Amino acid sequence: MDPDADEVVFDAPGHFRIYKSGRIDRFHQPVPVAAGVGDDASGVATKDVVIDAATGLTVRLFLPKRQEQPSSKKLPILVYFHGGGFILESAKSPTYHNYLTSLAAAAGVLAVSVDYRLAPEHRLPAAYDDCWTALQWAASARDDWLAEHGDASRVFVAGDSAGGNIVHNVLVRASSAENAARIEGAVLLHPFFGGRTAIEGEPERAIVITAKIWASACPDAADGADDPRINPRINPPGAPALERLGCERMLVCAAEKDWLVTRGRAYYDAVAASAWPGSATWLETEGEEHVFFLLKPECDRAKALMDRVVAFIVGA
Repeated sequence: MDPDADEVVFDAPGHFRIYKSGRIDRFHQPVPVAAGVGDDASGVATKDVVIDAATGLTVRLFLPKRQEQPSSKKLPILVYFHGGGFILESAKSPTYHNYLTSLAAAAGVLAVSVDYRLAPEHRLPAAYDDCWTALQWAASARDDWLAEHGDASRVFVAGDSAGGNIVHNVLVRASSAENAARIEGAVLLHPFFGGRTAIEGEPERAIVITAKIWASACPDAADGADDPRINPRINPPGAPALERLGCERMLVCAAEKDWLVTRGRAYYDAVAASAWPGSATWLETEGEEHVFFLLKPECDRAKALMDRVVAFIVGA
């Protein structure tokens, strides 16, 4: 046994502690919300579905009431990837259960929230693979709710923080995969990107934090934080180019005081400057910090962001 196995390699006080052995202590884990709880009050029905028993991959579906819509009209399908640095959180946590409930109701979408495998127990690309599998499953309408209520011709992907990073990597994969689901739009909320060297306007702490998280989630990355999965602006030979991203429309959202805002802006600028034929939009919320809309969902700026996401999905 390695005598240094219990050495702490990453300590995020109040959140988690990772040891050299790969063991992790997660602190203050919220009690999962059971599917079906509160459905009558919210007007959104929920259920969990096991996609792959071998890996434990599950999704939570959110189906809003449809009394104001023609019964024949199906709903857009939104596949959502939660945040948490690839290390924390769940589709079943109160934070994401409540956010997806609100989003499904406001946007009139059938939402599929992916409970992907977490690092460091499951190193990347496990989360990427799980989210890709869930997207293809959702688009294939193999579930009765999706078959009856979902419009597989209108598929969206969305995610926050690490989930926003997953959105990008799913779009890269969609650009070259055979029989990939057609993705109409992508929403990247405060996406998690980084790099070895700071770019103009990027705080040094952002470089340090992203490098530590990436090393914990993907220790096998040969280029460290310059791996194109975390730093899409790095394009070594053979790496997928941004102009081939597999969606038609994109909304990149950031917050003024977020330590990731500089990288988010750089990502948007790189996509907009590329030969990608789609339509990209940038939205920056003034005076707010990272994923504020999850922490303060009732504040005016969170409601304004929700309205913008809804308008994007509707196509307004």
